[in-house]
Amino acid sequence: MVVGALVPLTREHTKRYRDALVALAAATQRPANIVNLGGMYAIRVEFELSRYLLATNEGGDLSTTVDGGEGTWSVQFFGPSDVRLAAADRKWLVDAFDAVIDELRAADWWRDDGMSFGEFAPSNT
Repeated sequence: MVVGALVPLTREHTKRYRDALVALAAATQRPANIVNLGGMYAIRVEFELSRYLLATNEGGDLSTTVDGGEGTWSVQFFGPSDVRLAAADRKWLVDAFDAVIDELRAADWWRDDGMSFGEFAPSNT
């Protein structure tokens, strides 16, 4: 049995993706964490109303290579019951995040009424 293969990568990914965690935490004003989704890893940010964001960079997982992979970042935003509300793939994490926010705003999932900053909620219109 290979013991190293059984050790969860949460701590390793937290160190490797420190900059990505900080970037998403700053952009969302919420904590960003590495989560293990049945052996696949992602960066997760929790929002109100049972909504959350997942970011990965290697086909639904976080890369284990030193440079974080050569591929693209995938950012997905989910609503209650794990319904995907928006998704985008871009070379850079911040660009994928911005594209998801643009998609949410276009779909009336963003409140711009001055009552709160960056709150995701269905539009009353």
